[in-house]
Amino acid sequence: MKTNRLYKILRVILVPIFKFIYRYEIVNEEYIPKEGRIIIAGNHKHALDPTLVISSTKRVIHFMVKRELHEGLIGFFLKRLATIPIDRTKKNVSATNSSIQVLENEEPLGMFPEGTRNKTDKPIMNFRHGAVSLASKTNSPIIPFAITGTFKPFKKGLKITYGEPFYVNDMDISKANELLMEKVTEMIQARN
Repeated sequence: MKTNRLYKILRVILVPIFKFIYRYEIVNEEYIPKEGRIIIAGNHKHALDPTLVISSTKRVIHFMVKRELHEGLIGFFLKRLATIPIDRTKKNVSATNSSIQVLENEEPLGMFPEGTRNKTDKPIMNFRHGAVSLASKTNSPIIPFAITGTFKPFKKGLKITYGEPFYVNDMDISKANELLMEKVTEMIQARN
């Protein structure tokens, strides 16, 4: 598949450069399985956050991205890099169906349940229910992650920490969402 080839080529070229500049640490990347459907979900602080997830595994991560990013020059590349556009102002049947297809193909889906970058003083904003809803519909495990530190060139302290995978199964969606938020919050607090 062309999308996967371009993704893998760019990953090989850009990840070492990104690692050299930002000196980040990846904790518990072994929680990401080498195959099978998974939803990787966590907090969103910076536009470069997806790169931390991409750096954690050689698998092609299909990220949900706001529809506006599929426009212009950036959109030209994002359309070819396993992204799924989502309109955050309305119900997204197309984005949901595309995400379900990714998971049914036993591929990983990356999500930022806050829905946008957190520019508040709070460590985390309320999560939308999309990640847990998709996990429930597809019987996919969720791997929570927490990004801590800041993107400062040539400074240490930036980390992405993964938590143990868990299944939503027959949980109430709201309760499952609370559990995901709790797991991410705990990791943020533990790393600070």
